[in-house]
Amino acid sequence: MKALTGTDFKFPGQVSKYTGKVRDVYSIGDDYLIMVATDRISAFDVVLPKGIPFKGQVLNQIAEKFLDATSDIIPNWKIAAVDPMVTVGYRCEPFKVEMVIRGYLTGHAWREYAAGKRTLCGEVLPEGMVENQKFPKPIITPTTKADAGHDQDISKEEIIAQGIVSREDYEQLEAYTQALYKRGCEMAAEKGLILVDTKYEFGKRDGKIILMDEIHTPDSSRYFYSEGYEERLAKGERQKQLSKEFVREWLMAGGFQGQEGQKVPEMTDEVVSGITARYIELYEHVTGEKFDATECDDVLARIESNINAFLQK
Repeated sequence: MKALTGTDFKFPGQVSKYTGKVRDVYSIGDDYLIMVATDRISAFDVVLPKGIPFKGQVLNQIAEKFLDATSDIIPNWKIAAVDPMVTVGYRCEPFKVEMVIRGYLTGHAWREYAAGKRTLCGEVLPEGMVENQKFPKPIITPTTKADAGHDQDISKEEIIAQGIVSREDYEQLEAYTQALYKRGCEMAAEKGLILVDTKYEFGKRDGKIILMDEIHTPDSSRYFYSEGYEERLAKGERQKQLSKEFVREWLMAGGFQGQEGQKVPEMTDEVVSGITARYIELYEHVTGEKFDATECDDVLARIESNINAFLQK
């Protein structure tokens, strides 16, 4: 199965196409978006040179399940999943921030902490913490939503002072973020997992705040296995995890962190198939269901046909 790393469709009523790091997003009229989850993979805000077969299907189908499972908390943009790699939804006016919520000191937060920082996005971090330790309560560490390049850490007060989001809207985003994370943690616990941290994107439609994009996928979230978490923490050992962090670690071991002049290590067939296997493993653990890999000789034709059939309705 070849990886799908790009699309170039022309749909009835199409007004624009936006190519993100992973998704190709088609605007249909003023009201609808078609979001194709490709097999592209990014890390350190850089799209890597090879795609990962079935990654798009994994992302799209996990997001679909969690959007449905949280629609009682906040309305979301999804109308229908019309293909294993495609969701059609409502077009919203996005907030220019990503709401990152962290329950544990790991990843970017740990790297900042280990470098001596004790404040992250306006949140004061306790002294004496160790990597992967649980915070006394989850912290929200928003980032700016960059059109290109690196997202930047920013505090609540900076967001409000700069007029990026009004105080009233931001406090509602905080409340939704906490509620979504709580639900995600509960669902992960049922599967023997810990939802370590994640991010949410929100927009407005008809004056109402709407949850957008993907949620609780391996690209937007980090999961640890619950079993053995405390023992590994006590011994200072690495946690057994399901997330894209293993890709970042592979890149860092090869001397790449997205900085100018650095080269991505060679993505051999073995590396690519290993990443596919990890994404499928995560799908099966997070959903509790077997992954049904949708093999197809012509993925582009299948996607185009499924989208056109939906639009004709």
